[in-house]
Amino acid sequence: MHTLYARGTMKAEITAAVGFLSRFLRIKGHVNDRQLQTFSQSLQDILNEQYKHHWFPDRPCKGSGYRCIRINHKMDPLVGQAGQRIGLTIQQLYLLLPSELTLWVDPYEVSYRIGEDGSICVLYESTPVVTVPPPVSVTVAPSGAGPSGPMLDSHISCKEELMVMGRTSPSKAYNMMTVSS
Repeated sequence: MHTLYARGTMKAEITAAVGFLSRFLRIKGHVNDRQLQTFSQSLQDILNEQYKHHWFPDRPCKGSGYRCIRINHKMDPLVGQAGQRIGLTIQQLYLLLPSELTLWVDPYEVSYRIGEDGSICVLYESTPVVTVPPPVSVTVAPSGAGPSGPMLDSHISCKEELMVMGRTSPSKAYNMMTVSS
């Protein structure tokens, strides 16, 4: 039996990511309701356009780096673009958003980390919708040269991949060691 993952939209994941970033602007102030709404809608439109050819619900880890929103010594260009649409400079965005932020927008999961050594926290999580097509009748030629029947798909999520590699939870703090010569 062949299982298929229904081609998911990215609306819920993008909405979660945009809402998360917009809350920083609202909490730290200096942005009125109209500006906040424009920022949110602009960022949603930008991310939809940016991710439309890089969204793979059947392989959520594929394209994860491309969909990562990163703020550190450099402002993420997509966030910067949405900020400029409401009149905020990159310097103003640095004051309103965390100075070290990584936000992963993946099919079925949105997670973030504040700081290089911070814990990874899940903002949004859903379960893939799996559909099972009706049985397919397969005829095997008497010589044995006919089709061998449908293959089973083994899809594994990014989180499950981490668990298989020995990590017990994506919310643990991961430290990175760098080596310099």
